Amino acid sequence: MPATLASIKKHLDCQLGKKIMLTAQVGRKRKTERKGILRETYPAVFVVDLDQRENAFDRVSYSYADILTQAVEIQFFDEANSQYA
Repeated sequence: MPATLASIKKHLDCQLGKKIMLTAQVGRKRKTERKGILRETYPAVFVVDLDQRENAFDRVSYSYADILTQAVEIQFFDEANSQYA
């Protein structure tokens, strides 16, 4: 993943509308996985519409700093291989 906030945003701007899987730190040793579609990017955050079958709420947002500090890991769905890469 890119090493600056601006490059992370630029990378995500190119991926708008694609399926994404987020792995986020919830606690010290706990992680949660969420699947959805990358919908919007803003100057400080990005928004993901979540899959309603797996989640109780519609949308979630994270900051680019979360990716930079590895509090959130993202994987995009590869249509050719039908798996997350």
